[in-house]
Amino acid sequence: MVQRCVLHKKRNLLAHLPQHRHTHVARALAEAWASESAELARRRLKTLIQWLERNGEESAAASLREGLEETLTVLKLELPASLRGFLLTTDAVENLIGSMRRVTRNVTRWRSGDMITRWSALGVFHAEQNFRRVRGYRYLPLLARALRHDVAKIAHSEEAA
Repeated sequence: MVQRCVLHKKRNLLAHLPQHRHTHVARALAEAWASESAELARRRLKTLIQWLERNGEESAAASLREGLEETLTVLKLELPASLRGFLLTTDAVENLIGSMRRVTRNVTRWRSGDMITRWSALGVFHAEQNFRRVRGYRYLPLLARALRHDVAKIAHSEEAA
C-alpha cells in the first residue's frame, strides 16, 4: 500500500497553475481529501480534473491524475477522521529525517557500521524530543485491523488468479 502525501501533491499541482487559480483548486483538493469516503473523494477529484481540462490547464490535470488513487489509500481504509488526517501527510517522517540530517551534518567520513549506528541513535534521540502524540492514536488498532484485512484481501485475490 502506498499513500501519497497530499500536501506534496497539492504543492506540485499548484506549481502547474497560475496564481489566480490557486484558491479554487486548493479548496477543491481540501474538500475532496476531507471526504468521508474514497468514492466521494475520487468523484470530486475527477470533477476537478475535468474543470482543469476545460480551463486549459492540461499539465495540472495530468499532475492530479498521476497518482490520484495513491492519494486515496488512507480514505479507502475507512479510518476515523482524526487518524486519517495524520496519515495523509509525510510530516512525521520528514521531521525525523530533518532531525537526523541536523545531527549528522558535520560528519564528513563514515568509518564503520558502529559509527553509523551510534550517530543514527543520537539522531533519533534528538528527534524524539520533538515528537508529539499521533492525532487519533486511540484508533491505531483500527488501522492495524484495516491493514490486515486489506493484506488478506490481496492474498485471496492472488490465490484466485
